[in-house]
Amino acid sequence: MKKGIIAIIVLIVLAVVLVGWYVSTNNKLVDMKGQATKQWANVESSYQRRSDLIGNLVKTVQGAADFERETLSDVIEARAKATSTTIDANNITPEQLAEFQQAQTGLSSALSRLLVTVERYPELKANQNFLELQSQLEGTENRINVERNRFNELAGEYNIKIQQIPTNIIASIANFDPMALFSSNPGSENAPDVNFEFE
Repeated sequence: MKKGIIAIIVLIVLAVVLVGWYVSTNNKLVDMKGQATKQWANVESSYQRRSDLIGNLVKTVQGAADFERETLSDVIEARAKATSTTIDANNITPEQLAEFQQAQTGLSSALSRLLVTVERYPELKANQNFLELQSQLEGTENRINVERNRFNELAGEYNIKIQQIPTNIIASIANFDPMALFSSNPGSENAPDVNFEFE
C-alpha cells in the first residue's frame, strides 16, 4: 500500500514539474516573440518617419519650377508603394519581408536619384528647408538600420530558442513559428557604381 501511495505522489510531483516547465517555457517564448514583435513596430515607425520626411522633401523640391517631373513622380510612386506594403507583425514570413524590403528598396533608389538630380539645382541645394530635410533623412536612414539590426537580434534569439531541445517540443505544441529576418538586398555585396557626370 505504501508503494502505491509513493508512486502516486511521485507521479503527481512529476506532473506538477512538467506543467510548471511547460508554463514557464511557454511564457518565455511568448515574451521573446512579443519583444521581437514590438521591435518590428519600431522598424515600421522608422520607415514611416522616412516616408513623412520624403513627402515634405517632395513638396520642397516641387517649388523648383523647372525640376524634373519624372524624377518627382518616381519618388511619389515609390513612396506610395512602400507605404501600402504592410506586414502582420505576429506572422512575419520570409515572403512578406522580401516584398516589404523590395518596396523600401524601390523608395530608397528613387530617393537616391532625386538627391543626385538636385545637384543640378544650386538654388535648391541652398534652400534651408531642403538642407534640413536632407539631414533628417540621413539620420532616419541610420535609425532604420539600427532598428532593423535590433529586430534581427531579437527575432534571431527567439528563432534559436524555439529550435533548442527541449524548448522545441513546447514550441511545436504551442505553434511558435520562426520569424523572418532582414537580409541584404541581392547585389548589395558589390560596391555601388558612382557616376558624377551630368548631362
